[in-house]
Amino acid sequence: MNKENSKTIPQQLLTDNVELIEIYRNDQADRQTDNIDWSVVSKRDSLREIRIYQLLDSNKVKTSKDYHNAAMIFQHGGDSTAYGMAVKLMRKSIELDSTANKWLLAAAIDRYLLSKDEPQIYGTQYQKFGKDEPWQLGKMDTTKISDAERIEYGVETLAEQREKLKRMNKKKLSELLTQGKSIDEVIEIIKSENEKDSEFDISESGINSLGYNLMGQSKNNEALKIFKLNTELHPNGYNSWDSYGECLLILGNKEEGIKAYEKSLEFNPKNENAKTIIEHNK
Repeated sequence: MNKENSKTIPQQLLTDNVELIEIYRNDQADRQTDNIDWSVVSKRDSLREIRIYQLLDSNKVKTSKDYHNAAMIFQHGGDSTAYGMAVKLMRKSIELDSTANKWLLAAAIDRYLLSKDEPQIYGTQYQKFGKDEPWQLGKMDTTKISDAERIEYGVETLAEQREKLKRMNKKKLSELLTQGKSIDEVIEIIKSENEKDSEFDISESGINSLGYNLMGQSKNNEALKIFKLNTELHPNGYNSWDSYGECLLILGNKEEGIKAYEKSLEFNPKNENAKTIIEHNK
């Protein structure tokens, strides 16, 4: 990592690296479809890592957001060296901005520990040991971190992790589309089902995943219907509003898109993505 201290210039006067923002978005987009070709994504991940090292060496990583975006790339690396780098970069991100979202630091620490065959401590990493096998929470030491600390780092409590695991092992809503259901039929099913009793994951995150699945197929108008539904079912969910705003902007509805991002920021003032989008669209 370049030793030049980014703190010599006040953070508020620095501009987030646009290339890093794009690298981060591409990294996320590669993971927002149901049928991921990991052989292709792994090659892209390796190229992204190489580019991040180049940006670090040329002192192009300066802001807290820059370090966060860079950390995410190494979080998707394939070994303890990459995960250790993610931890290092996230610590720098938080050092530069104490209000930064700390979830990625917790996730990087967990992944780093598991890569060394040590138990995770926050509970961010879930594993699947075969295509038809259920999801499991990775090996964990529940005594190292309190639930209060988990909340501080944006991680679910132990009880919430157990509920999340149940949701993860439910059927994905995209299966309804595979069965030939129209988007309007899927919406009616979501509205009529009880979240706890449904065989499908109709949680806020489950619905959001369907929206991104549709976006990955360039079915943006259908995705918009799903994201809008999510804001209606979860009106206080900052992530629902964030995704709704993203889709609106893609469809060219800038005014409503920014309003959605502002709504997201209202429910989560630490949503750095919303802050960045709003700032860039002033």
